[in-house]
Amino acid sequence: MNKVRITAIRQTVYPDLMAQYENPIEHACDVRQGQQWISAGAERPEGFCPSAWDSVRSFVEALAQGKGNFYDGWMKNPMSAMISCNDGFRPFSFYLEAIEDDHLTKPRITNFKI
Repeated sequence: MNKVRITAIRQTVYPDLMAQYENPIEHACDVRQGQQWISAGAERPEGFCPSAWDSVRSFVEALAQGKGNFYDGWMKNPMSAMISCNDGFRPFSFYLEAIEDDHLTKPRITNFKI
């Protein structure tokens, strides 16, 4: 089973939607751009937002099992996916990539198709 690196790429914030629909809150998200986590055994990494995990879990599980090429060639790296969390006011986009167990800095690239 592959490990999967999860990288926080970018956050989008919708202040107009927050003002119109959200109850004021002081602190909503601990994720920071550039943060990385490693999922081993397709498990949620320690410290990774449980709500964001709900959004990325099925893709992490597939990549961990060696599946890829989602949606027939959507991503340049077929063993990756770009998935956003489910926060409608301040979603974060996460880059998921399968990595070799012994090469945590080098993405695994194959032509595997599901």
